[in-house]
Amino acid sequence: MTDVVSIPQEGGPAELPTGRFAGREVFVEQLRAAFAMAAQAGWKEIIVSDANFHDWPLGERAVIDALQAWAGSGRRFTMLACTYDEVIRRHARFVRWRATWEHIITCRRSAGADPLEIPSVWWSPGWVLQRLDVVRCAGVMSTAPERLVAVHELLEEWVRNKSAPGFPSTTLGL
Repeated sequence: MTDVVSIPQEGGPAELPTGRFAGREVFVEQLRAAFAMAAQAGWKEIIVSDANFHDWPLGERAVIDALQAWAGSGRRFTMLACTYDEVIRRHARFVRWRATWEHIITCRRSAGADPLEIPSVWWSPGWVLQRLDVVRCAGVMSTAPERLVAVHELLEEWVRNKSAPGFPSTTLGL
């Protein structure tokens, strides 16, 4: 069961779902909404983490439009994955957007990690979606400060200690 929490912001309140979710369709829809909310709320930082982003809507026009509206000075976007092969193969619009905004994007790769160990998370300072069961596509969405802090610390541990730079915005040929 999900609840809706109203978060005050410039331009009026945004409704953010909280509680448990289950199912791939719900997961994808909440990710779409998360990117739109980030642009509307003006969050300074977004961190996304997944083994390969296979089932994320990163290449959809609406997601890219939201990212374009969100991107700007003082913003930070961090990605963590085992591999970016699926991003390159499935999300061409995102790959182009990433090249344009490479100065605000950090991509980290944890190639040796078990794909089921990598957190599947969309995090911002105001809201988090965490997929706890990737196979069944089930998890939680929250605005609770303690969850926001705990998930951020988990992601920072992976970014700093369990990954290396990955997914360059351009590749140089010889």
